[in-house]
Amino acid sequence: MTHNPGNERVKRGYFTYLKEAKRCGEASIDAVAKALNRFERYTRFRDFQQFRPEQAVAFKRHLSEQLSTRTGEKLSKATLHSTLNALRNFFFWLAGQPGFRSRLSYSDADYFNLSAKETSIAKARRETAVPTMDQIMHVLRAMPSGSAIERRDRAIIACTLLTGIRDRALVSLRLKHVHLDRACVVQDAREVQTKFSKTSTTFFFPVEPEVARIVEEWVCHLLRDQLWSRDDPLFRLLVWSPAQIANLRWRDWIGNIGLPPGRSGGFSNRHLRRPDYPISHRTAFAKRWLGMASRFAAPRRSSRHGARIWPTSWS
Repeated sequence: MTHNPGNERVKRGYFTYLKEAKRCGEASIDAVAKALNRFERYTRFRDFQQFRPEQAVAFKRHLSEQLSTRTGEKLSKATLHSTLNALRNFFFWLAGQPGFRSRLSYSDADYFNLSAKETSIAKARRETAVPTMDQIMHVLRAMPSGSAIERRDRAIIACTLLTGIRDRALVSLRLKHVHLDRACVVQDAREVQTKFSKTSTTFFFPVEPEVARIVEEWVCHLLRDQLWSRDDPLFRLLVWSPAQIANLRWRDWIGNIGLPPGRSGGFSNRHLRRPDYPISHRTAFAKRWLGMASRFAAPRRSSRHGARIWPTSWS
């Protein structure tokens, strides 16, 4: 048995509730659907009306013994917490639906909770290994730039380092969103896939000037050589799936430039957005940014959010 028709109707109603009432996005709903599918496969797709608290307790033990397909190790506490929390919310909602009120109680959903100790571990913030600035610059300088695809790849790395932009926002940018004269990227939520659909302006970080030049050369190549319009995508040649977007072939680029195995550290694009700046660099970040004022032709424009300085050139 691969599914339960009655359960599918219930889940469809819950997904509609999440989308229309709770304003959840597709990614959040997909995560809930995955959690429900895990529970159903464990119960062999038993009808939700036959749910008992003992099933929740047994499923928690079962889930804690499962191995991650990515790492081969047991599922992390964070994964357990997110999966069980999705199930708890579902059965709490289900207890108030017609046909289930006499069979389920709201307290039944609490049996999906982890222990207080496990919850604390799941919510703990940890330091993540990120690439150093030297590693990133080594990659950029060693990457080939003969073909359009290779120049695009360099521009992806450079643009991520220069702006700290998120993966999905990066691949949905259009040329009109990149303002080289103002050294910023306007993430318009109407066209760019930003987090929580928020519009924001991201100003370039004061990294090595050659990073900005790589982005500028790519933009000029598209506008002047290829005669693309400002409404065209910044990375039109990018045809990767969402899963590949999250990785952005970082390991491939590390291997192609000859670094020893393991030097990539398992880095992905989201790690590239948080490069390992030295402590002295981080503490002096604001001073270094303001110290670049001599390179800007436009005067500072003060506001309640602080001064903004717009560059006219990166040469």
